[in-house]
Formats: sequence, structure tokens, C-alpha cells
Amino acid sequence: MNQTLNKNIPLGKSVGHSETYAPSHLFPVPRKESRKALGLVSALPFHGVDIWNAYELSWLTPKGKPCVAMGEFSFPCTSKHIVESKSLKLYLNSLNQTCFDAPETVARTIQKDLSVAAGAQAAVTLLMPEEFAKMQICSPQGDCLDGLDLGMDTYTREPGYLTTRSVKAEEQLYSRLLRTNCPVTGQPDWATVMIDYSGNAIDHAGLLRYIVSFRQHTGFHENCVERIFMDIVNRCQPDRLSVNARFTRRGGLDINPQRSTNEKRFPNIRLARQ
Repeated sequence: MNQTLNKNIPLGKSVGHSETYAPSHLFPVPRKESRKALGLVSALPFHGVDIWNAYELSWLTPKGKPCVAMGEFSFPCTSKHIVESKSLKLYLNSLNQTCFDAPETVARTIQKDLSVAAGAQAAVTLLMPEEFAKMQICSPQGDCLDGLDLGMDTYTREPGYLTTRSVKAEEQLYSRLLRTNCPVTGQPDWATVMIDYSGNAIDHAGLLRYIVSFRQHTGFHENCVERIFMDIVNRCQPDRLSVNARFTRRGGLDINPQRSTNEKRFPNIRLARQ
């Protein structure tokens, strides 16, 4: 990680937070540095969005009564920056003792601030308590790779595991065994990764070994998903590919980067570990 960025980033540090509205807490992290490492210096070879779900969202009415909600924040993959997760938590905490006249005002405020931080238009939806039951637990679609009886001994990223057979396939595959690590704190990040593709059939055993090889890899959620996408593109050359990772909640936030060769809408499902 860029040393200047690492020095300024709030993640992993003891940082005080404001008791009232403070958009200055938001810390943008440029996407371009991690993309340079993937050879992405011009037009992006994918479409996509990063969906964040916020479970610890609260503010005060003009009479001082607390309100709670859940929030869905979406950032286009074309934004200049990602927003560092601890800084977003600190920002949301700064709303806790701030009065707003209506939930719509809260949503507009968050949307404005996140758009400025990301350098692109963010989308914000608030789910009020009477709507919480809409957040049903779902299961991934397709075939799970995790039941394959394989020996494994490689826990640093190894794209060489990705191979194909000269037969066409169209598959939805997933694994709950993805683990990556925060590049600042070293803490593990857990995810279910879902891969939907068409083209030459990807070897399932090799794909699972590849996913497990991220176990000691460091990177922000968005960077890791883009690396998985590009490794599959470069090694397997699919006709169509989507990679969707749903990371386990941390600090009241879960992050779900999604990349695809085609423009498509990814539903914001909620998995059991979220």
C-alpha cells in the first residue's frame, strides 16, 4: 500500500469521532493504484457496483427521539475512490446525535457526502424498522464447490490453478471458503464468492484451490474481487463472466463488490453470514 495513504488512513488506529454530523470523517482511497497492479490503466474491462449494507444507522428527530434504520449504499465501479470502511463507520456514528426532520433528509445527506468522497454519484436507500422483515436470508444460486474432497497446501494467491477444458459450459458456481486479509490491520475478511460464466468449462477443483489460495492474500474487498475477475479472464478467457463476493459484516457494515463483463443488475441479497 502507498505509504502516504497508509499513514493517513484511519483503519486500525484509535480515532476519535464527532458526536454530531461530520462528513470530514470520510476517507477516500484511490482505486487507480490497485488497478495499476492488474494492468488496468485505461478503459475498464468490466461493469459493476459495490453495495454496502449498514446495520448501525441512527439519528435524532427534531424532538430528540432516536430513530434507527438500515442503509444500502451503492458505488459504481467507475468511481475514482472507494471509501475506507472505518471512516464510513465514524461518519455514520456522527449522525447519532444529529437531528434530522425526516428519513428522506438523512438519505439525501448521506448520498451527497458519499458521492463527494467517492468521486461519483452514490445511491442510498434507507430501510425503516417496519421494513426490516424484507431482508430475508438467501442462499447462493448454482453449484457449491466446497464439497470437493481435495488436498490443499497453497494459501497465497495462485492463478495457475485456473484451467479449462475444451468443452463449452454455462455455470453458476460458488464457494464459502474465500478468506482475504485487510491490508492495514491484517484482520481476516470472510466471504462467499459467486462466479457465473459461459465459455470453456473451468476445472472445478482448480477453481476451488484458486479461491482457497487467497487465504493469506491482502487487499481491500473491491481490489480482491477485481483481481479474481481478471485472473479468470486472463487464464480462462470466458465468453461471459460475473464475480460477486458477499463479505461478512464487520463493524456494522458488509461490503459486496460485483464485477461483470456485461451490464447487469445484481440483487442485494443477504446471505446467512451477513
